[in-house]
Amino acid sequence: MLHFHREGYKIITLTFVFVIAGILLSERFIEILWLQKAVQVVFLIFLILILQFFRNPRRTTKINDRQIIAPVDGKVVVIEEVEEPEYFKGKRLQVSIFMSPINVHVTRYALSGIVKYSKYHPGKYLVAWHPKASTENERTTIVVENATFGEVLYRQIAGALAKRIVNYAVEGDEVVQGTDAGFIKFGSRVDVFLPLGTELKVTIGDKVKGGEQVIAEK
Repeated sequence: MLHFHREGYKIITLTFVFVIAGILLSERFIEILWLQKAVQVVFLIFLILILQFFRNPRRTTKINDRQIIAPVDGKVVVIEEVEEPEYFKGKRLQVSIFMSPINVHVTRYALSGIVKYSKYHPGKYLVAWHPKASTENERTTIVVENATFGEVLYRQIAGALAKRIVNYAVEGDEVVQGTDAGFIKFGSRVDVFLPLGTELKVTIGDKVKGGEQVIAEK
């Protein structure tokens, strides 16, 4: 059974109304049959695109405090040691996952633990793979702490099309690996900042599955 994320309920409902109205109006006002059918097909394709974007497939997470799982679906585009200036103010191992508009856009907790930090930053809408997107785009920064990894930071970053980031993390909350942490609408990326020396299980170019695939372990 196909499931949809709660962040899409309103948009899906409005899209259904819009598409049905468009199909009925085309039946009434477009007399050329091939043009009428072409317009109706366009409306249906638009509906399908909206539905696939807000899909929320069930994922089975094998909870393990010694593993970090992918927080989102997408492609690994960055693996490097960097200076993290906002929270750690020190070096961390960054793993960035880029989501295209056709990927599932649910954000899931990469590890279980306590939310130590959660902050929203307004910003630009550079393309998500731009080097400055991590520090200049609209974004949220969340830090989760557990006994194995200590503090792990992940950052939801808006892209050129993403105009709304949804973040459910609240400071002080106890969260469970693989559960729903938020949503980013219409193309984006998530950066994960791990302690130096963390053993990675992915390489650049790998396609990962949020909520299930292990990206690092200790």
